[in-house]
Amino acid sequence: MSNNINYRRRRSNGKNKKKKIILFSSIVLAVVVAGMLSAKYIHSKNINADASEFNNKGVATENKVEAVPVEEPKEKPKLENSGYLTAKEDSNADSAEFVEKYLYQQSLGQMPEGANGHKVAYLTFDDGPSETVTPEVLSVLKEKGVKATFFVLGKSINESDKTKELLKETVKDGHAIASHTYSHDYHYLYPHRTVSIENFMSDIEKNNETFRQVLGKDFVTKTIRFPGGLMSWKGKDAIKEKLQEGGYHYIEWNSLSKDAEGKAKVASELLEEVKKSVSGREKAVILMHDAAGKQETAKALPQVIDYLREQGYEFRSIK
Repeated sequence: MSNNINYRRRRSNGKNKKKKIILFSSIVLAVVVAGMLSAKYIHSKNINADASEFNNKGVATENKVEAVPVEEPKEKPKLENSGYLTAKEDSNADSAEFVEKYLYQQSLGQMPEGANGHKVAYLTFDDGPSETVTPEVLSVLKEKGVKATFFVLGKSINESDKTKELLKETVKDGHAIASHTYSHDYHYLYPHRTVSIENFMSDIEKNNETFRQVLGKDFVTKTIRFPGGLMSWKGKDAIKEKLQEGGYHYIEWNSLSKDAEGKAKVASELLEEVKKSVSGREKAVILMHDAAGKQETAKALPQVIDYLREQGYEFRSIK
C-alpha cells in the first residue's frame, strides 16, 4: 500500500516537472520567434526607407526604373536681325579681321600671312542700296551663285521704302552687310583732309542705328570702309586706334573696276580694268559701286564673274 502511494507521488511529480519544462520551452520559443519577427520588421522598414531614398534620387528599384530629371537645354534666343549670320556661322564668308590684315601686310610689301596659293575674289559694292542698280546686281549674283559684300550708306537706306526692302533682300540672299558711314560727306568726316574721330564715329553709329531700324535691334556689323579709303586722309593712326577699341575692322581694296574714277566707262571697259587690277593677285578685294547711275557696273558684272572663275578664283564675302 505504502509503495503504491509513493509510486503515484513520484509519477505525479514527474508529470508536473514535465509540464514545467514544456511551459518554459514554449515561453522561450515564443520570445525567440517574437524577436525574429521584430528584427525582420525593422530590417524591412529600413529597406523600404532606403529604397524610397534611392527612388527619390532616380536609382533603379527592383520593379521600377525612375529616370534622373535632366534639365532641358535652353534654346538660344532668336536674334532680331533678319537672320544675318556671323563670319563663323557663314561658310561663304571670311572674317574682316583676316582681310584687313592681309591687305595691310600686302600694302607694306610683305608676304601676307593668309597667302596660301588659294585664289579668292571678294566682290565689294559701295554707296548703295539704290532702286535702279542694286536689284540688277542682286539678280546677277543670285544667277551666278556668288556672295558679295555691300558697304552700305545710311542715307541711301533711308531714300525710300524700296531701298529698305533691298537691304533686307541683300541679307536674305546671304550677302555681307558692312558700313560705309551714314553721310559719305568728306567735309564732315575729313575736315582739312584729316579724319575727325568724333565726326567719323558719330556717323558710323548713326549708320548702325539705321541698320537696326531696318534689320532688327540685334543687328551688328563691325566691318567698315572709309569713303575714299583711309589711305587718302591724314590722321590715320588716331582713328585706327579708336576703331580697334570698338572692335571694328576697316577694309580697303587692291583691285577695282574704276566705275567711280575718271570718265564714265561702259561695261567692256570696266571689265578690262578688273582684268588689269586683279593680275597677280591671290586675294583680290575688288571695288565697285551699286549706287544710282552705275548701270554699266551691273551690265559688266556677269562678265567679271565669268572671267574671275576662268582664272580660278573662288568668291567669298567679308564679315
